[in-house]
Amino acid sequence: MTSTVPRILIVGGGYAGFYTAWRLEKHLRKGEAEVTMVDPLPYMTYQPFLPEVAAGEIEARHVVVGHRRHLKRTSIVTAKVTKIDHARKVATITPPLGDPWEHEYDQIVVTAGAVSRTFPIPGIADNAIGLKSIEEAVAIRDRILANFDRAANLPAGPERDRLLTVVVVGGGFAGIEVFAELRELASSLVKQYPSISFEDTHFHLIEAMGRIMPEVSQKTSEWVLKFLAQRGAFVHLDTQVQGAIDGNVELSTGETIPTDLIVWTAGVMANPTVVRGGDLPVEERGRIRTRADLRVGTEEEAVEGAWAAGDVSAVPDLSGGGVGGYCVPNAQHAVRQSKVLAKNLVAVLRGELPKQYVHKNLGAVAGLGLYNGVFQSGNIALKGFLAWSAHRGYHGMAMPSWERKWRVIGDWWLNFWLGRDNVSLITVQKPRYVFEEFAARPRPPQPVAEEAPAVSPAAEKTPAAAAK
Repeated sequence: MTSTVPRILIVGGGYAGFYTAWRLEKHLRKGEAEVTMVDPLPYMTYQPFLPEVAAGEIEARHVVVGHRRHLKRTSIVTAKVTKIDHARKVATITPPLGDPWEHEYDQIVVTAGAVSRTFPIPGIADNAIGLKSIEEAVAIRDRILANFDRAANLPAGPERDRLLTVVVVGGGFAGIEVFAELRELASSLVKQYPSISFEDTHFHLIEAMGRIMPEVSQKTSEWVLKFLAQRGAFVHLDTQVQGAIDGNVELSTGETIPTDLIVWTAGVMANPTVVRGGDLPVEERGRIRTRADLRVGTEEEAVEGAWAAGDVSAVPDLSGGGVGGYCVPNAQHAVRQSKVLAKNLVAVLRGELPKQYVHKNLGAVAGLGLYNGVFQSGNIALKGFLAWSAHRGYHGMAMPSWERKWRVIGDWWLNFWLGRDNVSLITVQKPRYVFEEFAARPRPPQPVAEEAPAVSPAAEKTPAAAAK
């Protein structure tokens, strides 16, 4: 039987997608519309907590929100949307197993998010790791812990230095936070490894611009630089990475830094699979052109039945504070846009007019390791413990659902009393290694021995018997 209610398709289950579906469940009347959300992952990741996951301050599973647990009235499809044919209002869904199929819709919400933006620098694609997913954060943490274990068995020398050297590329909020958190993690690990001293660990942050953290004032940025220097970290400003072959990070200054861990945080770009695989309008930076009311289109004309929000969209910043006139791609905008989008979509279904998205950024807050942070709001700047408390308080409350909030707060509480759980689980990435090593295998087939040619009874007679 063909459905007679509007069919809403949400492409992407990250911040904007999850919150849109969550809010639609709240605002839609029972039976008013059918909502389907498609994402290759079964969960949403709260990305502001990834630096703390990488540093072992929060359990990895606690910063992800399961789609099926928290979205009760939304149809969840764990797959990719590989093509959008909005002229026909059909999306192609490609699952991990099985054949693709076409999904018809009446309203589409594109919230496919962003991925790490890299440049064709030799060695980066093969040796670096991003910080956009929970898997990357866990891998970074396990690599540092495993490298300490390996380095503890080596004498002083180049290989030991390589294992104890971390390079972070990108001096924005994400780069500075993970850089500071990892520096803090390494400092705490030194106490557990008598053969490794603080001076044996080396942390380098590479930033192409002349300053870090453009979201805060110059004075606050300089304070962060001094803070990091006091903790034995090196920040290279006005410096570009020119190569990273075999982990040897070559800088534009001529310096080469051998390392076993390169974390790339130098920018993001809209999900190219969704943007390039559709017929929705795209602006020059590769994002879906979106109006202030979060409908796809231009100020003069909207594309009927199409919406977008989050990092994949170019939404005008009506507050006047956006870079280039658009909202910057961050979690705060994605969450707030999705809430407005859900209300506007329901309003349009009911024949009402949508409202414009307006949000003036009240400030920026970042964690710099345990008990240290920085907060900037206008000319007001907080540093140290107060800013760190504001950081944890804000993001703790922003975490979706009380069930998730309590898990994160519980991690903080236990770590306060018990300390970090500094055990590497890097072998999880190859879980069958022990089984494979000792598993009994069939013996290879043995070569068959050549049989002697058969001799007939007549041939077996002796010459004497034959003469009788």
